[in-house]
Amino acid sequence: MKPAAKSSRALGEEKIGPLLFRLSVPATVGMLAMALYNVVDTIFIGRGLGALAIAGVSIVMPIQMLIFSLSQTLGLGAASIISRRLGAKDLGGAKNAFGNVLLLNIVISSLIVIMGYLFAEELLYLFGSQGAMVSYAHDYFVYILFGTPFLMFDMILNNVNRAEGNIKFAMMTMVMAAVLNIIFDPIFIFTLKLGVKGAALASVLSQFLTLLVLLYYFYSGRSNLTFEWKYFSPNFKVMKEILAIGASSFARHGAASVLAAILNHSLFIFGGEMAVAIYGIINRILRMTFMPLFGLVQAFLPITGYNYGAGNYERVLQTLKFAVKYATLTVIGIFIFLMIFAQPIFFLFNDDPVLVKEGARALRMIILLTPLIGFQMIGAGYFQALGKALAAFILAIARQILFLLPLIFILPRFYKLDGIWLAFPAADILAVGVTLLLVVPEWKRLKAKVDLINLHNQN
Repeated sequence: MKPAAKSSRALGEEKIGPLLFRLSVPATVGMLAMALYNVVDTIFIGRGLGALAIAGVSIVMPIQMLIFSLSQTLGLGAASIISRRLGAKDLGGAKNAFGNVLLLNIVISSLIVIMGYLFAEELLYLFGSQGAMVSYAHDYFVYILFGTPFLMFDMILNNVNRAEGNIKFAMMTMVMAAVLNIIFDPIFIFTLKLGVKGAALASVLSQFLTLLVLLYYFYSGRSNLTFEWKYFSPNFKVMKEILAIGASSFARHGAASVLAAILNHSLFIFGGEMAVAIYGIINRILRMTFMPLFGLVQAFLPITGYNYGAGNYERVLQTLKFAVKYATLTVIGIFIFLMIFAQPIFFLFNDDPVLVKEGARALRMIILLTPLIGFQMIGAGYFQALGKALAAFILAIARQILFLLPLIFILPRFYKLDGIWLAFPAADILAVGVTLLLVVPEWKRLKAKVDLINLHNQN
């Protein structure tokens, strides 16, 4: 039996608690590694080139997040279909989804590169490039854009690995990308004296080499899913389902991208380049420290999708219960850590006393209600795993678009820069309320199904 087949079977048989932990640890390590090279980039740039360079690179980050969200749209949409098809023993259907997601990626990543180069200046201004940070933002963007196809293929193939339950290999390739980037960063930035261009080139090269390893894995036959030409013919029904399911991920990450663009403009108005640099650092800190939660969600998705596809609804409910418990404990730990070590963390990026003091203060305000976020993220993942695109989409946009975005316009009128920071905890509590409204009825519906099945089995 192939390793991937054994991993898939474990999704339906292994005890939920240990399975969630076993799958989330490598997913977390892999995603931490991916987040680490963004953090390392910023540390090298901040220490070598200063706060203005951090601000310039921070302008590009929401564009990178938008590209990342598109790759997650395709990867998670295909992963949901693949895990449910494997749960239903439909290998042909899983292979068809695999072929079609790769076709979609070729088209979308090519369009991103072409449009990005044609409208680079306009795009950067839209995302907040102003003042002395313009040249840094442009230099970083035009080079990082070149690696878009590599990054998107990396993310999609890793999601497919996780859909099969093969989390360890996905972790290995993500760690590999991070390690390579950390090695290349000082060489390109300092030794070759390329500055922010070097940081971008280091990322692109690491993404390309990682893609070669992933392609070898699928060509070697170690996966249930292989590159068979008959499954590469366009199936628009499957493509539509991929995009519909993945839309929640695009909404969540895309919303963060749009939000960051608006934030950059607001931050520049109320705090100048220093405020933009502070939020750029905070964004990287949160992405890094919240990776254990993202890893838990990544483990939760294939288990839930597989068992829902197999009709094992009781196991779906057990998985949801464990995931919410673990997620809440995880974010409480993150909250305590950041509250205590906010200043030392900022000092890693730059020793400017104003940046360190104001940055730590802003970080503590932003994370005031983060212990509530775990439940909200698991709720969105739950509907995504079940293929319920509308509910997943609503939960994905609730925090950042429905609540945070209006609050960013309203609160600074009364509290200036502090109003921007306080908008985050206010949005957190509102988003949790919406999650409760959607998850509780779904929980009751699924529990009724389980009770009916148990009653039928008893008779």
